[in-house]
Amino acid sequence: MKQKVLKVHPDDNVLVALQDLSQHEVVQYNGASYTLTEPIPAKHKFAATAFDKEDAITMYGVLVGRAKQPIPVGSRIAVENVHHAAGSYALSDQRKTAWTAPDITRWQQKTFMGYHRADGSVGTANYWLVIPLVFCENRNVEVLKEALLGELGYSRPDKYAAFTRSLIAQQKAGANATQILETIYAEDTTAAGPARIFENVDGIKFLSHDGGCGGIRQDAQSLCGLLAGYITHANVAGATVLSLGCQNAQVSMLQEEIRKRDPHFTKPLYILDQQQTGAESVLISQAIRQTFAGLMEANRCTRRPAPLSKLCIGLECGGSDGFSGISANPAIGYTSDLLVALGGSVILAEFPELCGVEQEMSDRCTDMEDATRFIQLMRTYQQRAEVAGSGFDMNPSPGNIKDGLITDAIKSAGAAKKGGTSPVSAVLDYPEKVQQPGLNLLCTPGNDVESTTAEVGSGANIVLFTTGLGTPTGNPIAPVIKLSSNTRLYERMQDIIDINTGTIIDGTETIAAAGERILDYVIQVASGAAIAKSVVNGQDDFIPWKRGVSL
Repeated sequence: MKQKVLKVHPDDNVLVALQDLSQHEVVQYNGASYTLTEPIPAKHKFAATAFDKEDAITMYGVLVGRAKQPIPVGSRIAVENVHHAAGSYALSDQRKTAWTAPDITRWQQKTFMGYHRADGSVGTANYWLVIPLVFCENRNVEVLKEALLGELGYSRPDKYAAFTRSLIAQQKAGANATQILETIYAEDTTAAGPARIFENVDGIKFLSHDGGCGGIRQDAQSLCGLLAGYITHANVAGATVLSLGCQNAQVSMLQEEIRKRDPHFTKPLYILDQQQTGAESVLISQAIRQTFAGLMEANRCTRRPAPLSKLCIGLECGGSDGFSGISANPAIGYTSDLLVALGGSVILAEFPELCGVEQEMSDRCTDMEDATRFIQLMRTYQQRAEVAGSGFDMNPSPGNIKDGLITDAIKSAGAAKKGGTSPVSAVLDYPEKVQQPGLNLLCTPGNDVESTTAEVGSGANIVLFTTGLGTPTGNPIAPVIKLSSNTRLYERMQDIIDINTGTIIDGTETIAAAGERILDYVIQVASGAAIAKSVVNGQDDFIPWKRGVSL
């Protein structure tokens, strides 16, 4: 018989419904019986013991909330009867870095086919970048985009254009609005774009943004650091940079940030200053000429075998549900542990979603300096949020709450499972670059796109992105592999979801087996043998973080 409920940790005093449960239904777990006082939707939790007002609610073995009022056994815990609460934390001189590494025998001799760079890094893709240093250059970037993509074979056919044409034809034939609304969309799968001129270059990516001037000088410095992270990224062959000339984000600042990340930088880099160049036609023609020459150089790079230790994986979640923390997140946590054991790097970010597990993450830092830095970053972030009137307790979105993540601590305790169990090798502040193998903690917001943008800027050459509700987030230069926490979502949104981990909830697969399956797919994507749905769909989301309060 399929299990109906789950206690995530032995110390928990709530149970998770794995399927919809009825009022007055009696459910069994580990020899105990629970009579439900109300319907419990799948993904939600109910009291395994009676709570008095302000009693602690425990899940994942940590404090995740307190009762607002008495809650009888078998009652659903919800925003109406529980408020956010999280345990206190402090720097400890005890390092809890012992861990049991998973068996990596099957992968020790495996390689992936990647693009080798002069700095020793290996890319999973080969892109050219066109970057504005300031928002004033966004229009010129769009002009370059229109001039280059179609002619070089990188534009994709508009799969909805034929549908629009069919509606026009119906309207001309006399169809009314009701008939138009009843028209069914049928995708044209025969459309194909022109062949690529440069077969070894995966694409030209245009990183438009709204920064570079105005704001504060720190914003400009952070932006240049992020852009330098993309320019020096293993998935990037070279870049064309457009500068106006008078903005805060000066060319010298960008060059300084590039040197921080790669002191011996040798990639093709073309920087054009519009105020120095003069006429727009001169700027654009020169940018096209230089970009074309750069693409010729980039096309000389081909895939070659590389050890799995050259992989750097970003760990992200978005549109989370009540199953994310017990299926998809621990599954990629196991993948993370496998990669760390193989000598690779992983990045766990989204600091607002580490609320409640600060003590554990700090204690897992191998270095006291990193443990101190993590605590300082967390406290500073929380204080800034509180000053703005939005503490971490306001982090769960309406979608999170609807699907069972009713407090930030519940959401965070499940989100932290993405980081597996390995020690923390380094703590990074945005937008620093990963320099150490192992588990890296990177200070970013919980916002999906801002965080994914940051992880790639810090070196992630693939991102594993878990979701329970469905989200189309992607990245311009790194494949973002989507993993569903439940089978229903996978079946409903297969156009954006790559992997289903709802098998764990269904009882047909263990967390370890799912984690191993995920690593096998990562190797395929890293080698170009499989293409992530985010890449197929052209989901090139890019949003720099201005270091303001973003949850």
